[in-house]
Amino acid sequence: QELLRVMRTIDDRIVHELNTTIPTASFVGQVDAGQTCRELHQALTDAHTSRERIIKNCIAQTSSVVKTLREEREKAQDDVSLLKQLRKEQTKLKLMQSELNVEEVVNDRSWKVLS
Repeated sequence: QELLRVMRTIDDRIVHELNTTIPTASFVGQVDAGQTCRELHQALTDAHTSRERIIKNCIAQTSSVVKTLREEREKAQDDVSLLKQLRKEQTKLKLMQSELNVEEVVNDRSWKVLS
């Protein structure tokens, strides 16, 4: 979650980024606004792709752990520590899945600002 928070900095600062990349009337001739916007667009696209890949990798890994723990739980139904570990991993999985929804909202907001 901390890594995602840091990686979402570009989205959190999108308005600031636009304000600092788009030249004012006095600087129009000195800065290529089109190129600057393309670079910002590419940086945003790269950030979104990277975060989505990371979240999906976490979901896949956690899903695998949950599956393994469920199988172990089937064999040892009286093992309380195994049940606790399974619940913990299931909670982590739900959290990661909810991060995908958060990511969608963050991305939509950024693209609306950039449009």
